[in-house]
Amino acid sequence: MGGRQDLTSLNFWTREPLGFYPCSSIFPCSALLDVYPTCTLSAKWHHQVTGVLDDCLCDIDSIDNFNTFKIFPKIKKLQERDYFRYYKVNLKRPCPFWAEDGHCSIKDCHVEPCPESKIPVGIKAGSSNKYLKVANNTKELEDCEQANKLGAINSTLSNQSKEAFIDWARYDDSQDHFCELDDERSPAAQYVDLLLNPERYTGYKGPSAWRVWNSIYEENCFKPRSVYRPLNPLAPSRGEDDGESFYTWLEGLCLEKRVFYKLISGLHASINLHLCANYLLEETWGKPSWGPNMKEFKRRFDPVETKGEGPRRLKNLYFLYLIELRALSKVAPYFERSIVDLYTGNVEEDADTKTLLLNIFQDTKSFPMHFDEKSMFAGDKKGAKSLKEEFRLHFKNISRIMDCVGCDKCRLWGKLQTQGLGTALKILFSEKEIQKLPENSPSKGFQLTRQEIVALLNAFGRLSTSIRELQNFKVLLQHSR
Repeated sequence: MGGRQDLTSLNFWTREPLGFYPCSSIFPCSALLDVYPTCTLSAKWHHQVTGVLDDCLCDIDSIDNFNTFKIFPKIKKLQERDYFRYYKVNLKRPCPFWAEDGHCSIKDCHVEPCPESKIPVGIKAGSSNKYLKVANNTKELEDCEQANKLGAINSTLSNQSKEAFIDWARYDDSQDHFCELDDERSPAAQYVDLLLNPERYTGYKGPSAWRVWNSIYEENCFKPRSVYRPLNPLAPSRGEDDGESFYTWLEGLCLEKRVFYKLISGLHASINLHLCANYLLEETWGKPSWGPNMKEFKRRFDPVETKGEGPRRLKNLYFLYLIELRALSKVAPYFERSIVDLYTGNVEEDADTKTLLLNIFQDTKSFPMHFDEKSMFAGDKKGAKSLKEEFRLHFKNISRIMDCVGCDKCRLWGKLQTQGLGTALKILFSEKEIQKLPENSPSKGFQLTRQEIVALLNAFGRLSTSIRELQNFKVLLQHSR
């Protein structure tokens, strides 16, 4: 073959035509050199984001292939289902930590709430726990008020069943969460169609955005007092403190605190990848054109421009993916019970949605190199309990900081993804309660609200998308050189 050839018809990485294959362990560079002679030019960058991840026994190539061929197509389809596309959120909660700078006036920061008429009746008619069959036996929509009081329990249920359900709901309200949950009964809480309000670059930046991330890193990531350089990647350069060598401080932390930092860094990297992949490239006659911005991607992740820090951030993204993947595999028994019904009011679609979800869970359980959460909080009981509570409160604090984000669209996706991660952590540290779940009745030991379920699966969907987008950026890097 001579020169580059259009391979669009063979491209499986993305639905948008890129016209070339990515280099990977499935299609290595050596197999493409005669088609794509620039393939080796990005080898240095590629080889820095590969190999086995720290603090676990999983390699990046295995995650790439597993995500591409098993997870991404299914999770994308799941996110399009009614149960998972509508998310109830309060974007008007005041910042609890500082006086707000005012909301972003850029039009792309705006979030369009979903009209009441568009919400499936099964979602809007019930309580926040509208996924249990015991909670879905309402007679008619006029029973909504009673449904909200009793979790949508049918009047034909026995008093004993009602009392059990109310006890469970009361327990769930007081349960120790890793996130500050929005009160879905608040008049300020609105349903948002996530498909119509996609996460992308809005133009929100500057002191307001810097303050949010600075507060997250400096006040909540267990930074030692001996470390003076800001952890925030948005912070100005600090000369000799920059680069990969800066991160030797992490080696002195216990596993739990290293994990915490990696989760936040991975979340930040994932969000940045979404912004780079869905960037406002131009606007002609009022019609915006969105797409990948290579310059922005290199500024945030290129080994040279970030003095080696970019690849570390991307490795933390993979680490975060592993954590949430593990949580999905652990929570599968909860959803496999016959009592759980992802209820929207459309019986046929609800059954298909649950089948797809269980299929995804089966895939997550088949992954051979899961992170072992049992290695965390494994010291003496008193010290482990104290550290776990500190871990939980730090993360809960971060979820509250999301109410300080000035851009509504950034706030929406920030709240959803932190809540999704918080739900994943709640799952990982509730293994005993999940194992004891009764088959046909609610459990006082472990419950998930619909809000948590929607956040959990959409947050993991964003990570899956980030890893797919990273593959596309690798291709674009090769193409540009």
